[in-house]
Amino acid sequence: MAKKTIQVGPPTFGHEQGFWNEGKTLVAGIDEAGRGPIGGPCLAASVILDPAAYPAGLNDSKKLTDAKRERLFDEIMAQAVSVSVGVATHTQIDEMNIRQATFFAMREAALGLAVQADAFIVDGNALPPGLGKPARAVISGDALSLSVAAASIIAKVTRDRMMREYALQYPQYGFEVHMGYPTKAHVAAIAEHGPCPIHRMTFGPLKAVA
Repeated sequence: MAKKTIQVGPPTFGHEQGFWNEGKTLVAGIDEAGRGPIGGPCLAASVILDPAAYPAGLNDSKKLTDAKRERLFDEIMAQAVSVSVGVATHTQIDEMNIRQATFFAMREAALGLAVQADAFIVDGNALPPGLGKPARAVISGDALSLSVAAASIIAKVTRDRMMREYALQYPQYGFEVHMGYPTKAHVAAIAEHGPCPIHRMTFGPLKAVA
């Protein structure tokens, strides 16, 4: 018997509503960008949306074009109650491991909100420690929760912009194209030029030259 494919999304305020029903009015979504690359930082964003005024078309950042992500980024920044970004550098990733570095970035994003949240919805199957408020982990949260979708867009666009800046410093690696992911061209560039200062030396092809 053929396996059914479950379609996820579009995102709603369903998960937020659960917290709103408990009197927690300021609910922040948290998501990350950059777990898989072998170069550059891992970023996380935390976003509190105004349910009465938020951008149309919010979705998992991976389902959006670059142009739509850039447009929504500006609209989120203009309309959201509060937005914060946390960064785990390539050095921190190598020192902590990617899981702990992701949690670090998520916690920094959560605690960095200018307007503190009453509760958090976190993309994934685990919660970063130290949030200090009620929180819920939601698998595929970026496709289910509007707040997490907004966070995914902020994290992705911010990281992509950083990687384009790094591409100007290290043009031989093509960071502006692959954003640090281990494409064939990226791995070939490392083989030819060696790693650069933003490569994660504990990841995949970098271990051989560490």
